[in-house]
Amino acid sequence: MTRGNQRERDRERAQARTSGKGAKTKDDGLTPEQRRERDAKALQEKAAKKAGQAAAGGESSGGKGKDNKK
Repeated sequence: MTRGNQRERDRERAQARTSGKGAKTKDDGLTPEQRRERDAKALQEKAAKKAGQAAAGGESSGGKGKDNKK
């Protein structure tokens, strides 16, 4: 059984998806150490924000949990 031009079309679509990436490329001009530092800082900020919400009494889980109705 033949697939016609489906393979070629899939390749074109895949190439369009990979060439259209903006800021989320691996080649961001940073060394691995700089990237680790940047990511660690972002995680610390995220954790601090979540801890601040928990201290304020807000629901920080976001929603897909079970209802605790009694």
